[in-house]
Order: sequence, then structure tokens, then C-alpha cells
Amino acid sequence: MSLDSSARAGEPPRLGRTPSTSQAELSHIALQLFVEHGFDETTIDEIAARAGIGRRTFFRYFPSKNDLPWGEFELLLDRMRAYLQSLPASLPLAEALRQAVIEFNRFPPEEVPYHRQRMALLLNVPTLVAHSTLRYASWRQVVAEFAASRLGVPENGLQPQAIAWAYLAVSLSAYEQWLKHDDADLAELLDSAIRMLGTTFDPRTAL
Repeated sequence: MSLDSSARAGEPPRLGRTPSTSQAELSHIALQLFVEHGFDETTIDEIAARAGIGRRTFFRYFPSKNDLPWGEFELLLDRMRAYLQSLPASLPLAEALRQAVIEFNRFPPEEVPYHRQRMALLLNVPTLVAHSTLRYASWRQVVAEFAASRLGVPENGLQPQAIAWAYLAVSLSAYEQWLKHDDADLAELLDSAIRMLGTTFDPRTAL
């Protein structure tokens, strides 16, 4: 997902996936091998060979095999943080987070097959489920930082952390539904799931 350089002046930049890079292509190759042979059965050497690179070059792009399904996740987190910061302060917290989460998960049609493979692996392969906790923590941190800045409280406080956990939970629930139905629209599922939170985190009604 990348920032849309064609965004109109005065509007927040949009998130969307960047054109393929060496890192993105390597992730796609790995996903194909994981589907063909299984995640645990596929080796780094096999991935490197399919990509036409050496083992040492592989590690320039990814620190481990477990990181391959995540693609350019860290870059996307940076763009999500920038997107949130670009939103007007007058926009309610819940609405700002809703827009950011949907944009973070927006991608072009040609990426759909890869993304389905990616999420099916991340949500079901035990090795990756355990590894994912680190990535989810990074994602929650971006949300908590933004929520804390809006609420004027420490980012490690209960309210920002609860908000971050809640948005992660509803996002994952939307992904589970998306993977169950080939014709489902991810953006619509995310929108519906997030809207169910309603005004739960409205500071005027918080405990």
C-alpha cells in the first residue's frame, strides 16, 4: 500500500500498494511456493533459487522466512502513521481510525490472489501465528500513538491500548470473513466491523 501521489490538494494522501519492488516480488514468489509445497516444507534456498538470487541476497530483503508473507509491512506502517497525521484534527477519532484502517488494507485487483494467500497463511500456519504477534504489536503501536495524541494521554495508557487492541480485533474478524467468501469485499467488511465499535471510545462516554 502506498500513498497516492495524485491526491488532491488539501486532502489526506491515500494509501495503496506501490508498484512491485524486489522485496514485493520476492514475497510473491515465496507465497507461490508456500501454496505449492506448504510453508514449513519450503526452504529459503528454494525461494532464493526460484527468484534467481543467492541466499546472502535473500537476507538483504527479509531477516527470516517468517517475514516473507508480510512483504513491505514496515513501509506500510510508516505510511499509515503519516496518513493518520495528515488527517484534520476536527475529524473524530473513531472516524479517523476507520478511514486509516480501510486505506491501509486497500490494494489493487491484481494483488487480491497474493493477499488472500498471505492472510490465509498468517491466520492459520502455527509458526506464522506465533511470529505475527510482533507485527500486530507494531500495528497496534501506530494506532495507540495516534489515539493517545488525540486524547492527550500517554500512549501506553489503558484507553489508547484498548482502542488499538479493539481495532486489531475487528480487522482480523473482517479478514476471517473475507477468506471464507471468494466474492466478499474486504473494504466493506472492514467498514462494517469498525462501525460496530460506534462511539465506544468517545472520550465523553469513556469510563
